[in-house]
Amino acid sequence: MNYTFASDNCAGTDKRIMKAIEKANEGFTLSYGDDVYTKAAVEAFIKEFGNDIKVYFVYNGTGANTLALGSILKPYQAVITPAFSHISVDETGAPEKYTGCKIITCATETGKIGIEDIRPHLDVLGTVHHSQPKVVSITNPTEEGTLYNTDEIKEICDFSHEHGLYVHMDGARIGNAAAALGKSLKEITADCGVDVLSFGGTKGGMMFGEAVVFFNKELGVDFGYFRKNGTQLHSKMRFISAQFEAYLGDKMYLDNGKHANDMCRYFYEQLKKIEGIEFVHEPQANGIFIKMPKRLAEEALKEYFFYDMDTKEGKVMRLMCSFATKKEDIDDFMRILIQNK
Repeated sequence: MNYTFASDNCAGTDKRIMKAIEKANEGFTLSYGDDVYTKAAVEAFIKEFGNDIKVYFVYNGTGANTLALGSILKPYQAVITPAFSHISVDETGAPEKYTGCKIITCATETGKIGIEDIRPHLDVLGTVHHSQPKVVSITNPTEEGTLYNTDEIKEICDFSHEHGLYVHMDGARIGNAAAALGKSLKEITADCGVDVLSFGGTKGGMMFGEAVVFFNKELGVDFGYFRKNGTQLHSKMRFISAQFEAYLGDKMYLDNGKHANDMCRYFYEQLKKIEGIEFVHEPQANGIFIKMPKRLAEEALKEYFFYDMDTKEGKVMRLMCSFATKKEDIDDFMRILIQNK
């Protein structure tokens, strides 16, 4: 079974990352982040985002999201997020369990929310009988493969801040977003007013490791304690940090994000040639969401594993491209569809 299009998590580790890990493996150094690799990785983040940040490294995306939210919320508060967001459907309730907070979801056609979706949930502010909204969490690219542009992000941030709310961004695929938008990392986050970012590396070619970046530094004052208490402080931190030093320092996030996006666009152009395939959205990053005739889907699934989901649009198939996807992979998948159309 071929897992090329199942998820960008199914891809291996970029060879440049492997070299960085191998280099970090030489000799002895201090633990828990008091090492030269972690200092260099922090400098790489400062180079991208500026001096006015706090950055902390963690193991995984669920940990990054959960601890980022937990560090800025009180248990009686709530998070507003799209219904299909990762914190809502793919983290087994971890954000709610560890923050004690309610997640308020907004139905959406595109995976994105705007101020018109947020506004109705603010009517309860000041009412003691209701969880109090305090954070708006968005994902870029979204879990449905769509993108927020900088104007949309800024509008959400401005509106949220006007009403006393913070903005969290889940950037599991932040490199894909930067490549697709043609903007710097800072331009699509801090410059728009985002308060805290879960910065993804694993989906972009790292072996493991994510980061929590506070642009509102006051919110991150106690995060070191949250990270340790939340079991996300890696003793041999250098093996996460060395990856981030390479990932940011060499603009690997941008190269790999662009490649995955380009492969997705190529895939899209090929799929458009097959009668009966419907696109839920035109791909904007590295994910394709389609409705496929049952017979074609069954034939494709004999050789390739990919996720099919029951949504309000019906049965929807998700095909993901990664930094390691090749045109030959796409052409082989298309061979199956062409033979059975």
